[in-house]
Amino acid sequence: MNFPLILLILLIVTGSIWLLDIFFLKRRRAQDADEPWWVEYPKSFFPIILIVFILRSFLMEPFKIPSGSMIPTLLVGDFILVNKYTYGIRLPVINHKIIEVNQPQRGEVMVFRYPQDPSIDYIKRVIGLPGDIVSYRNKRLSINGEPVKMEFEGDYKYIESGLAYIYTQRFKESIGENSYDILINLDTPDMQLAGIHHFPYSENCTFNRVGFTCKVPEGNYFTLGDNRDGSSDSRYWGFVPEENIVGKAFMIWWNFSDLSRIGMSIE
Repeated sequence: MNFPLILLILLIVTGSIWLLDIFFLKRRRAQDADEPWWVEYPKSFFPIILIVFILRSFLMEPFKIPSGSMIPTLLVGDFILVNKYTYGIRLPVINHKIIEVNQPQRGEVMVFRYPQDPSIDYIKRVIGLPGDIVSYRNKRLSINGEPVKMEFEGDYKYIESGLAYIYTQRFKESIGENSYDILINLDTPDMQLAGIHHFPYSENCTFNRVGFTCKVPEGNYFTLGDNRDGSSDSRYWGFVPEENIVGKAFMIWWNFSDLSRIGMSIE
């Protein structure tokens, strides 16, 4: 469902009826006559729809985390807020940037439209910027030939799909000024070669059983999930084009299963 498009259509319809009533219908109606329902309801809903449209299109937008690909940073069931303007002001629906503000930085958590199906929103961590060479071999990440700092924090377990415990290890990874926790399962292969899709600029990448190396093309970004062995990300479906960016995730505003997560900032 294309909710932004539906919201825009509702805004146009209710706004048109509101204007039609002001400049035409109201003048033809008897002074003591009630407004017809098809005028009253759109006029009542128009201000609400307008406020929601502006907030959702240009300021912030709520999302729900549907999978465990960003554990331990984000858990299944987290409701998050995404800053829509920090990466530039974009026209609603078509997502075309009209005002430049900031560019995504390594280590930030970004929401974007899945390149292979733009109707689906994905959330991952930005790892590679345009022109970067990203390598992931033997469970270790390198950017432009420099190994990313990683410190062991202890064992970690979580329930996958409510059926089984997954036992893994937790590390602190640091890129520039951004530090965050990741999960690595040392008992799984570095890459699931059968899961690699064909994607634009795939010639920029080399893959084998122990990892990959990719050069990020201009106008694109490379992303990874924090749950490294439980994430479908740029390793498998490629780069994120700049025009697919939605915004920067910055806060958890609700979780029905764990109220202590309310208000947590997203690092």
